[in-house]
Amino acid sequence: MADVTADDHPSPGPVYPAAWEADVVLHDGSTTHVRPLRPDDADALQAFHVGQSERSTYMRFFAPLERLPERDLARLVNVDQLDRVALVAVSSGAEPQDADQIIGVARYDRIGTDEAEVAFNIADAHQGRGLGSVLLEHLAAAARERGVRRFVAEVLPQNGRMIGVFKDAGYEVRQRTEDGIVAVGFDIDPTDRSLAVMADREHRAEARSMRDLLHAGSVVVVGPGVDAGETLAGRLAARVLADLLVADPSVLVHAVDVPGDPALPMHAALADVPGPVELAVVAVPSDEAADVVRGLARLGVHGVVLLTSGFAEEGPDGLDRQRALLRVAHGAGMRVVGPGSYGILSARAGGLQLNASLADAPPPTGRIGLFCQSAPLSVALLAAVRRRGIGLSQFVSAGHRADVSGNDLMQFWADDVDTDVVGLYLESLGNPRKFSRVARRLSLLKPVIVVTAGRSGQVVPPGHAVRPTHAPPRTLAEMLRQSGVVRVENTHQMLDVAQVLAHQPLPAGRRTAILASSASVAALVAEAVAAAGLVVSGHVQLLPEDAPPERVDAAVDALYGDPDSDVVVVVRIPTVGGPDTVLQEAVARTAARSGRTTVACIYDLHGLTPELTATDDDGREWTVPAYSTPEDAALALGHAARYAQWRDGDRGRPLHPEGVETRAARRLVAGWLEAEASGDAALALSPERTSELLATVGVSVLPSFRVHDADEAVAAAESIGWPVAIKTTVPALRHRADLGGVRLDVADETELRADVEQVLTLAAGHEQGDVDAPLEVQAMAPHGSACVVRSVEDPLFGPIISFGLAGDASDLLGDIAYGVPPLTDVDVAELVRTARAAPRLFGYRGLPALDVAALEDLIARVAVLADDLPELRSLELNPVVVSEHGAVVLGARAAVSRADRADATRRLSRV
Repeated sequence: MADVTADDHPSPGPVYPAAWEADVVLHDGSTTHVRPLRPDDADALQAFHVGQSERSTYMRFFAPLERLPERDLARLVNVDQLDRVALVAVSSGAEPQDADQIIGVARYDRIGTDEAEVAFNIADAHQGRGLGSVLLEHLAAAARERGVRRFVAEVLPQNGRMIGVFKDAGYEVRQRTEDGIVAVGFDIDPTDRSLAVMADREHRAEARSMRDLLHAGSVVVVGPGVDAGETLAGRLAARVLADLLVADPSVLVHAVDVPGDPALPMHAALADVPGPVELAVVAVPSDEAADVVRGLARLGVHGVVLLTSGFAEEGPDGLDRQRALLRVAHGAGMRVVGPGSYGILSARAGGLQLNASLADAPPPTGRIGLFCQSAPLSVALLAAVRRRGIGLSQFVSAGHRADVSGNDLMQFWADDVDTDVVGLYLESLGNPRKFSRVARRLSLLKPVIVVTAGRSGQVVPPGHAVRPTHAPPRTLAEMLRQSGVVRVENTHQMLDVAQVLAHQPLPAGRRTAILASSASVAALVAEAVAAAGLVVSGHVQLLPEDAPPERVDAAVDALYGDPDSDVVVVVRIPTVGGPDTVLQEAVARTAARSGRTTVACIYDLHGLTPELTATDDDGREWTVPAYSTPEDAALALGHAARYAQWRDGDRGRPLHPEGVETRAARRLVAGWLEAEASGDAALALSPERTSELLATVGVSVLPSFRVHDADEAVAAAESIGWPVAIKTTVPALRHRADLGGVRLDVADETELRADVEQVLTLAAGHEQGDVDAPLEVQAMAPHGSACVVRSVEDPLFGPIISFGLAGDASDLLGDIAYGVPPLTDVDVAELVRTARAAPRLFGYRGLPALDVAALEDLIARVAVLADDLPELRSLELNPVVVSEHGAVVLGARAAVSRADRADATRRLSRV
């Protein structure tokens, strides 16, 4: 869900932390708004307290308290949001002028350097919805930003629900009982278990909210007025209403102000609609949408499909309208699909559909779930689906995805027993880190096929809330690869891959057998197979056009009887005559019974056809998908084989290198930033501070000594021990031994003095480096290959790790591998091996193999530091010399700044 930007709340007190505002989904699939408590919330807080039961009040304050005394009330609402922090969950009032209603409060008071006492209070009417867990996640995240690392609380023994919230959050809770009070305490730094708990809570809540939309049994369509038939909004509303009325008769349909046939059932006003109603489809002008959604709250609506546009894509005024709409919807517990949505389709029992969309001819029901942001593209996509005969389980168009996004649908599809394959068309990714986390979880269960707008995947259409990014386009490709996502170039390829993954078994391998009508066709098919990353097994069966039925059966049996083949490509394009029905039946029958993944390019067949459908010995129906060209067939099969290999492979374990203390790193950086008072500007760390920071994660930098002249260089070398390296601090020559800026294996004083003179002369013609100390003297590292390891904090992607071998060739040719933390040990190994020059590390051309394990350990430590420390704006280890025994960091640079990371597991935000 999208963060809602807070209004300004001027007060003489502390700066209001608007970044802590978020809209969240609760266990029951409904929504609420979480924000910091404000001084003007006094009346709402008193109303919340008065509305609580005597038991709840006693649990919170250990005493009966009918009303909060004015003095205590003032103290509770006036917090500094630093040492005293309070968050509230609120719901919207029924009228625009109504104040927020507080339904939950969480607060902490610092009682030590990094320890705080925490307390919660949840409205009686809203207990059991997961508010306590959500508020704990948000409060813990806010506390970590303020330097608090441990929560303590005093709880009555009978308040088992609150103690359960602490334990269920995944923290290691310690408790003791004294004088009838249970004292609990726990560290709030994320652990594997607490992160898994938060991700699981997020998954269940978002999946539930999507299930409520897609399985709605009652719908209300709200239009712009019965006399608005010629307007776009009027036509949209009329189209959806007509589709709903002819789709599933078990769905109860209401209509308000929808132009069209006066004989249709119509309510004069929204207030006349009897509740409850689960889903609303709204097509009204943008300036009326918030009021309509407010009126829907009375009906208990779970979700709103907003067909009309006129919101954030139209500039600041439209953005204000969109924010107002979301505040109303989320405050009333609703999810919003749109604006600018094409609608939703969902398969139901008996082959019927919930057709709350603009598609007058929906596709048949099936096992593929599709998500598409663009409404115009939805028209073409659904038309292509129908032409191919592809059946869908669900289709959702998110439009400008102000709220519901592809992440939400992936959460739902992970549990949906009616969906086997997922396809996503994404115009933009608002939260790549969350997408990666959710997609990886889903890809381990079901194939996920993704098309991004543009090759870079960084197109930002008007109205889409997306942070800027400075990451190279390859970053997105690497993130998708890590997540197990099948990335394709266009929607044509997406459907090509979807139909083979949905209607054929997963490939057991890449070895490919070919059936073709001639040697020349077989050669072309073999080329297409190889280009798709498959391997021709050597079994190529030629079947002339005039082959009799018995020869056809024999050829097909021989093809599928080959034990050295995993997949089959059948190409049959006759020069005269029509389709060969004997071949079609033989291929369909044998493919189904053998379980061998098969694709076909057969004249006059396209998509999923009955001619290529057969059942296996267990009665399950399989269809061999037909493609227009052999290249399309081979490409789809290649994607399927790579996905199967990824899913069957070892995905690794989370990184936990020994000796990593990221808490110490956070303390160091917080102190430096506070001392420098640099605001949001990046603070470049000195070499000493950089080494101190890296030491917290077990990375050491080979010491170097800044010197001015030959005498100081000799003294430094004497203290280090011969041989040494001498290098200039001029940026253009700093790591360039080939240009003379670095001299290695300097063995004695005479050689060193000569090298110093030559390096200083060379540097005089370039931009100066460190004026005070133009040279560095450093001990010699063991001989090996020089590499570069970098980390950059991107506004959109968060931390990005890159690796490459040092030198101009890697930079000029782009031979750099990227990874997006959090990484596993397998991800790190693949990162090192992805660089095209990586063979130099593994014994290239008879050279000894280098200590790649030490290099991977180093990268793992950098990845953990970057993931846990969003203040780390940039880090460069250059060079890292990998030898036969170890990896040594010879140079390091780092910069830090205030944290501004877009994603955290506690927030469901994309901005």
